Amino acid sequence: RSKMAAVAVETAHVARCANRSPHAVSWGRGGGGCLALASCRSVLIYEPEKRGVTEVLNGHKGRVNCVHWVQKDDYDSEVELVSGASDSCLIVWELRNSKFAASTRLEGHSGAVCALTAIHGAGENPKLLIASAAADSSVKIWRKQGLMGECIQTLCFGNGFMMDVALARLPGSDAVILACGGDDSNVYLFIQAGEQFQKIHSLRGHEDWVRGVEWAARDGNLLLASCSQDCLIRIWKIFIRTESSSKEYDEGIIKLKEDVFNVRSNQGEVSYAVTLETVLSGHENWVYGLHWHPPIYKDGRLEQPLSLLSASMDKTMIIWTSDDESDVWLEQIRVGEVGGNTLGFYGCQFSPDGSMILAHAFHGALHLWRKNIFNGEWSPEVVLSGHFGSVQDLIWDPEGEFILSVGADQTTRLFAPWRRPGCDQVTWHEIARPQIHGFDMQCIAMISRFQFVSGADEKVLRVFTATKNFVENFSSITRAPLEDVLSTNICNEIPEGASVPALGLSNKALFQGDFMASKMDPSAMPLNAADQCPQTYFHPIHLTEPPSEDHLLQSTLWAEVQKLYGHGYEVFCVACNSSLTVVASACKASKVEHAAIILWSTSNWKQLLSLPLHSLTVTQLAFSPNDQFLLAVSRDRTWSLWKQREVAESTTDPFFSLFAHTDKNNAIHSRIIWSCDWTYDSKYFVTGSRDKKLVVWGDVDSAGRSEGNPGVVRPCSSVLDVGDAVTAVSFNSVTSLDESYILAVGLDCGNILLYKWKPNVNPSANIDWVKCVKLDKSQCHTLTVKRLRWRGPVGRAGYKDEDGSEWLQLASCGADHGISIFNINRLSL
Repeated sequence: RSKMAAVAVETAHVARCANRSPHAVSWGRGGGGCLALASCRSVLIYEPEKRGVTEVLNGHKGRVNCVHWVQKDDYDSEVELVSGASDSCLIVWELRNSKFAASTRLEGHSGAVCALTAIHGAGENPKLLIASAAADSSVKIWRKQGLMGECIQTLCFGNGFMMDVALARLPGSDAVILACGGDDSNVYLFIQAGEQFQKIHSLRGHEDWVRGVEWAARDGNLLLASCSQDCLIRIWKIFIRTESSSKEYDEGIIKLKEDVFNVRSNQGEVSYAVTLETVLSGHENWVYGLHWHPPIYKDGRLEQPLSLLSASMDKTMIIWTSDDESDVWLEQIRVGEVGGNTLGFYGCQFSPDGSMILAHAFHGALHLWRKNIFNGEWSPEVVLSGHFGSVQDLIWDPEGEFILSVGADQTTRLFAPWRRPGCDQVTWHEIARPQIHGFDMQCIAMISRFQFVSGADEKVLRVFTATKNFVENFSSITRAPLEDVLSTNICNEIPEGASVPALGLSNKALFQGDFMASKMDPSAMPLNAADQCPQTYFHPIHLTEPPSEDHLLQSTLWAEVQKLYGHGYEVFCVACNSSLTVVASACKASKVEHAAIILWSTSNWKQLLSLPLHSLTVTQLAFSPNDQFLLAVSRDRTWSLWKQREVAESTTDPFFSLFAHTDKNNAIHSRIIWSCDWTYDSKYFVTGSRDKKLVVWGDVDSAGRSEGNPGVVRPCSSVLDVGDAVTAVSFNSVTSLDESYILAVGLDCGNILLYKWKPNVNPSANIDWVKCVKLDKSQCHTLTVKRLRWRGPVGRAGYKDEDGSEWLQLASCGADHGISIFNINRLSL
């Protein structure tokens, strides 16, 4: 059983982004260069070459703010990773059997850990020395040996905060030096004498908070780079001071001030001098991150290139290099993002060989550039992306080719598999951002292959349609023939693109004529003020690979074609029937009149019907696959079932009337019912509630045959207690090998379970439920599972799987900002 379960579930894709903290990304040397990425409460291991997340490390109970690979002395692949989080805790992860596992938890801070650094101690039995800065105004020094970790010193800074810390070994001595950059504009230097660190100097010069400090060793000297909110970067130099170096110059030469300090060690007393090497000015806003070029092997020995990367809130990254002849530091290359409603960069990293640079932005997006080895040009690369807020809902398109998701980050995103020519491996990527909104998104339903309706924290539902530019790019990325894709589109008048007008809030459709008008004879005088400013920010782009963040922000919007008015409060849930003719929606409510479900026709977008019954918010809606029934579950702890009446052919509009419902006496559930779903044959439906119970109800076909009687729909299963609040349920469209229905269940704690349920088994004996798989901790979410959806067709998207394929695909999204897509082997269930 367990052996089969091991191969039952594999993760096809994880869509996440970086946390909004300057030290959320660290680039290691292992496996061809692994990125460690802090995302919500997890640490992701992402491999840019494989273009996928290879591991998710869950263990923190709060937001992860900083990650740091522990470099080895020989700069080989790292085997240790340290992370610090808002739960005041540090975790050291160690590589065991090619997987990372939490080896040591370091607890002692009383505030969120915001920066950390680590270095291997010298000597026979190697110790790990870690320094961490936290919001409790202290820097703690930890020593880890084996699996044991202890705090050996606490440096207090009164009511000031240290923004970054960096450890290094002093040249010509075995002493360790610590640099701390703080909110009082100073950089403090501490030297470890014996066990304890002692303050030896403070470097003054910055005029605002110091945001980053980092050491580099070169030619027997130490270089310290510090960056600040005063938009400047300072590079300081520490070198061994000899008698000759101090007597060399005359009194007449102007020389930078030297600060001297002495260090006692096993080799005797050594005198060091600190001086300011240079000040780098080029950024126009706060400089948040900097990173030295990693040492590289040259003629068989390690060499530190004089190259420094910086990232700023002015939306640019700069590589600074020192000229060998003149020792002058110059800006060598500047990259960045243009346009879009974004704020700037938070942190930056060089790849181990310096051929790629990466920044992460205020909204969590990663920006990756690669240097062309032939012409030295830097160009954007495809990189991981995802929501930076809770992902509230997701849905597969009717063909099962892509996924649309909506989140509290006010975006709707479209993910699809990328089939590269001449490559068997299929990778998933965000290929469009159809809606960038001003309200938190809440729910979504597909109403045709390239049309959807979405609801946000507003009273309106909005209908969107794909643009011609998107359809062409979708076809070239997923390698679906363009004729097939375009022929399925409902409207002939498909817009070319979409853009948001200067003071507008909605995506406006742009047609071919709109471009022509803007390219007219420039000598013709504009007729009015509006014509002087062209309205089109949209420029068609032709993609052969997934777009970069710049394009996603500006060029992949879909056109808004309709607004649906009718709800009195924020829209909460929406669903569409199988024949794509009726949309049902409901909003937040505390009274019967507001809790009514509204039905809309997709042909003319008229309001068909209002169905009042529930007294509180309807939390989820589901049409039965045969379109005969509409099921609603509510915060008032009951469900209602509405049947479509076969009326005379004269009126074509569908008409629903109440068929069955529960009340306080027969509800079974004693808390809010969060979720519901139908079996593929429309006979049974399941409800899941905060009271940890799952119940299957039916058989809907045999209920309520007699005229005049309301239908009686009874529980058909034993009541299953799953151990935590049920927040998402989804039945698959096929059965398992033993003819059982397959049900995916998502819980409030983030866990995902797979159950099999068989009707007509004696429910009182509790043997009708079989738990097949509990997904591994690393595959689950760390916060509430918001939605689970099986792919409609059997098989994996992007592969040429046949109808009889053993693979099923399940998509999940959660409040931990994550979307996961799982391949599940049907034969192992």
